[in-house]
Amino acid sequence: MSTSSAYDPQPHYPPATGSVRLGWAAAAATLPATTRVLAIDGPAVLDWDRAAKAVATELSARGPVDVVDLREAGLPWDEVERRTQSAALADDPHFEMLADGTLADLLDDQKEPGPAAGLRVLIGPGAAAVGNPDVLWWADLPKRHAEAAVVAGTGRNLFAPANHRPTTRRLFYVDWPLLDRHRDTYVNRVDLWLDTRDAENPAWLDGHALRATCAALARRPHRTRPTFNTTPWGGQWGKRELGHNPQAHNSALGYELIAPESGGVLVGTSPEVAVEVPFQLLATLAPVDLLGTHVYDRFGTSFPIRFDYLDTVDGGNLSVHCHPQSRYMREVFGWPYTQHETYYVMVGSEQNTIFLGLREETSIAEFHQSAHRADHDGVEFEIERFVQTFPATPTPTVPHPRRHPTRQRPRQRRSGGQRDPVPVFAALLRLAAPRQLRPATASARRARLSQPRPRTRRRGSGRQPRPAATTRGRWQRLARGTHRAAARDVLRGTQAARRTGRERTTRHEWPVPRTERGGRRTRDTRYRERGRA
Repeated sequence: MSTSSAYDPQPHYPPATGSVRLGWAAAAATLPATTRVLAIDGPAVLDWDRAAKAVATELSARGPVDVVDLREAGLPWDEVERRTQSAALADDPHFEMLADGTLADLLDDQKEPGPAAGLRVLIGPGAAAVGNPDVLWWADLPKRHAEAAVVAGTGRNLFAPANHRPTTRRLFYVDWPLLDRHRDTYVNRVDLWLDTRDAENPAWLDGHALRATCAALARRPHRTRPTFNTTPWGGQWGKRELGHNPQAHNSALGYELIAPESGGVLVGTSPEVAVEVPFQLLATLAPVDLLGTHVYDRFGTSFPIRFDYLDTVDGGNLSVHCHPQSRYMREVFGWPYTQHETYYVMVGSEQNTIFLGLREETSIAEFHQSAHRADHDGVEFEIERFVQTFPATPTPTVPHPRRHPTRQRPRQRRSGGQRDPVPVFAALLRLAAPRQLRPATASARRARLSQPRPRTRRRGSGRQPRPAATTRGRWQRLARGTHRAAARDVLRGTQAARRTGRERTTRHEWPVPRTERGGRRTRDTRYRERGRA
C-alpha cells in the first residue's frame, strides 16, 4: 500500500496470494494442455480484435486455433432495443430504465458455434454463457475508459452493429447493468483476470488470487482508485492542492467511490504493475464482510454510499438538480431506492452561499416553468426567488435529503448584486436511504437553524446559559439528525424484511438519475455542455 501522507491518486494493495504478471504469452502458458474451449469474456468496448489476434498468435504452437467473435452473436439490433427500452423514457436523450434480465437473454441461440476440430477460443461479451468452456478468462477494461471511448465515438454498445454510433445513455443504463450482472454470475468460475488497459501487454492475476484478495480487502480499510473528470463549471483547487487531473483544464469531479460507474481497486505491488479490480466484486464475493449484515439485508450487494469531490474554486456554478421520489425512481428508472446527500464544505467563506431547498412560498409550477425556460431558451434562472440560502463556511455538514428538491453550488456576491463563480470545494457523501426522511417544513427548518436549542452547563457552583451555537454547530446537529433518521429507516426496513421473509435486494446500484435545471438530465450532460463551453 502507498505510504505517502499526501493525497494518493493511485492507492494499491498487494495480492493476498500469488502475484500480478504481464503479457499474453505468460497468460497463454497457464492454459492446460487438455483445453478444448477457452472463453474470454468482458465488456463490449474492449479492443477484441487486438485481443483475438494476440491470443491466436500465442496459442498457434498448439495447433489449429478457431476464434469465434461473439459480438455478432446477439439478437437482431431492433429486437435488442425493444427488449431494453422502456415506454416512459423511450424518447429521453439521456436516461433509460435500468436493464433487467441477463445478458444471455440477448444472445441468439441460432448463432452459437458448432464443434471445432482444434482449440476453440470464444471471445466477446457472453462468452462464459455459450456452451460449457473448459477455461474462462475475464478481460476487463475500467469503466472510465469505456465511457471515454463511447463519448469519443470509438467504443461500441452491447450487441450493437459495428456502424452504430454508441451512446452513454445505453452504456450507463443498459450495458453496464447487464455486463456487471453477467460478470458477478461467473466470477467464481474465472480462471484468469486480465486488465487490458495496455492491450498489448495486459496485467493479469489468476482466479484464485483474485477471489482471495477481494475477500481480504473486504475485511480491511482500503481506497479505490479515484476517477477524475472535467465539466464546464469545474474549478482549480483540486489541481493545485491535491493534484487532481493535472493535465485537464479543471478538476471538477473527483470520484473517490461511485461503485456502479467508477471505483476500481488496484491490486499489485506498484501502480505500474497492477490489475484494476472493480469494487463491485468485493461486494459480490464478500458482501457481509464489506457491508455488514443489516446493510446487506436491506441493499443486497448494492453498495449504498457514494463519495466524491466537487470543485468550483475559480470555476463556474454547479447547476440546480433534483432527485426523484422513491416511487418515481422505482417505476420510471428501475431503481430500488432513491438518493440522499450530505455535503462537507472544505473550502468556502461567509461571503459564499449554499442554495438548498425550496422556499416555503415557492410555486412549483412557476419553478418548473422558469427552469425549462433557462434550459431551452437561455433565459436567466433567478434561483434566489425559489431556493433558500445558507452561508458556505468551511467544515459544516450540509444534509441534502430527497425532499429538498434543488441545490446550487455557492456563489460569491459582488457589489451591484452580481455574483462571482463559486469558490467552494466540497466533499459529497450520498446516502441511499430506503424511505423518505420527512424533514421539517422550510419555515420550521429556518427557525431551528436561527434559534439554537437552549442548553445550560454547570460552571462552578451554579448553572449558566451555554453560549449561542455557531452556524457550524447548527449544521452539524441538523446533519446528525438526518443521518440518525436514515439509520433508523435502514434498521426498520431490515427488521420488517426479517418479519415478512422478504428477499434481499440483489440488483446493482447504478447512476442515480438527476433532474438538472428542471429537465431530466444525468451526469453525461457534461459532455454535451462541454461542447458549448
